[in-house]
Formats: sequence, C-alpha cells, structure tokens
Amino acid sequence: MIVLQNTVISDDVREQFFVCNLDKCKGACCVEGDLGAPLEEEELTILQESYEQIKPYMTGAGKHAVEEQGLYIKDWEGDYSTPTINNRECAYAIYDENKTLKCAIEQAYNDGKIGWKKPISCHLYPIRVTKYDDFEALNYDRWGICSAACSFGQDLGVRVYQFLKEPLIRKYGEGWYQELEKLVEEEEAKPS
Repeated sequence: MIVLQNTVISDDVREQFFVCNLDKCKGACCVEGDLGAPLEEEELTILQESYEQIKPYMTGAGKHAVEEQGLYIKDWEGDYSTPTINNRECAYAIYDENKTLKCAIEQAYNDGKIGWKKPISCHLYPIRVTKYDDFEALNYDRWGICSAACSFGQDLGVRVYQFLKEPLIRKYGEGWYQELEKLVEEEEAKPS
C-alpha cells in the first residue's frame, strides 16, 4: 500500500489496469448496485443549486423519482446517495442513441450549464473511498460488469490511478497526484 498525506492507497490502484469501455458495458454501473451514486455532504448543496439546469437533461422517470424521493436520499447508515428509478438506475442516468447510460449531471456540465462535473464517487470509479477519522482509504472496487474495462486497460497499458488522474486531482489536488506518481515510480524501481 501507499501512504500519501492523509490517504492510504491499496496496491491494486497502482497495479491493476482499467479504462472504461462504454461500448461493452453500456454504463451498467449506473444501474447495478444497492443504491444510487454515493454523494458527499458538500455535494448536496451543489446538487440543490444545479438541479434546475440538470432537470432538462433527465428522463421523465428520473424526474419522477426525484419528485417522489428528493434530490438525494439518506440511507440506513446515514450516508447520502442519488435516488433511483424502481431501485435500479440512478435517477440522473440518461440513455444515448446507442442505449448507453450516461449522466444528466455530466451532460449539463459538458454543455456549460453547471460547473460541477458529476458526483466525485462516479468520477473516481472504480476507486471507492472509505473515510476514517484521520485518513481516507482508496481501494480498487472489483466488479464483474467492469471486466471489459480491465481488458481494455491492459491492452492500452493504463493503470487505475492513471485512468483516474483527472478525478484524483479534482479530489486531492495536483501536488498530491504528482507525489503519487513519484511514489509509484519509486515502488516500481525497487528490485523484486
């Protein structure tokens, strides 16, 4: 594992290959799972402030889910997540012309309507962050629906932390990421 500032990063983040392959998975991570996308507390206000600009991008079923459940829900552990449509896809998920799930929040961002790309939990996937009192643990979440992403990453030679450079910088900063790259290089230079 790598210890960096207030984070502990599993070796899998450094060692495993990953590049999303939407042509193969069709955005299954927006449908599968127990809940919607995890939300950080500071994202709740951003979602409230941005919803009117996101709403035109959403499906009718997504808007209905928000009307019934709210912009976000609080689960049994006290954590927040996006509402879902019939306990399936995220209420903010939309289908493109190829029947691939995308994100209404991200589409509003891409069109310059809002300044928030999407929940950081979505942007960081397949890394899942667990918060502790003094540090955060970054772990690679293995999920069968992402097998094509693992193969694609291996074909391209891209590791998890490299694929997630943008969201890791968004979450922890440019200096943190540069330090991570340096630590990975040092780790790989060690004789086995």
